[in-house]
Amino acid sequence: MLTTDELRSVIKQAWRDDDVCTRFCVVRGECGLAEDAGIAEAAQRLSAAGANVESLQADLSKADGVEALYDRIQSANRPLDALALNAGVGVGGAFADTELEAQINLIDLNVISPVHLTHRVIKDMIARRQGRILFTSSIAATMPGTFSATYNASKSFLKSFAEAIRNELKDSGVTVTVLMPGPTDTNFFHRAGNDDTKVGSGRKDDPAEVAREGFEALIAGKDHVVAGSFSNKLQATVAHILPDTVNAELHRKQAEPGSGDR
Repeated sequence: MLTTDELRSVIKQAWRDDDVCTRFCVVRGECGLAEDAGIAEAAQRLSAAGANVESLQADLSKADGVEALYDRIQSANRPLDALALNAGVGVGGAFADTELEAQINLIDLNVISPVHLTHRVIKDMIARRQGRILFTSSIAATMPGTFSATYNASKSFLKSFAEAIRNELKDSGVTVTVLMPGPTDTNFFHRAGNDDTKVGSGRKDDPAEVAREGFEALIAGKDHVVAGSFSNKLQATVAHILPDTVNAELHRKQAEPGSGDR
């Protein structure tokens, strides 16, 4: 089983890497997964620090990629201690102007993939009466995502899904935690095509700090944590009070293409 320090190291490394939002960090001893070759470099850095790390490169927007990961978990013949579901991608711009393929890929990666893998691993955790699951949602889950419509919707789905199965699993020995960061200093906004937006060009939180808060919430068995700056916590609170029509207009001001120059 992982020590607390080893688990912290794996989660923080997943968040530090440039493509953090496409990372899918899985911990059973220590295992990291991503769609790109950078995961192997991350594994080497963690191994150099004394952890026993395996890496797997797979496309989690495809069912075969999820099954490949689950097969790797099963083949290790070790219990899955913790699962950190951090895979995700954004698609910026007006929904009608974006490519349908990109939107479907977002849904496959942000929604279908975590449901698929969670269903695979959760039965084993229940049988052992032990396990921890961390879903990376976002404060975007609290508001309609004007100019990032499917992304915000996907994060709302994840939060609702996680909170529901958390309740189903009470007294099972398995905990489910939702991490809700705000804008974080990773490659996410560039990949989503949001470089020219107000949110994409604005101040962002340190990914190591976000990872620390997520780790601590996971270990404590909390239901969720709004990570990062005080403004994230304020925004998430206010969003629950304001009508969705107002939240949608506020999001437009942050995410509309070209808003970064205004």
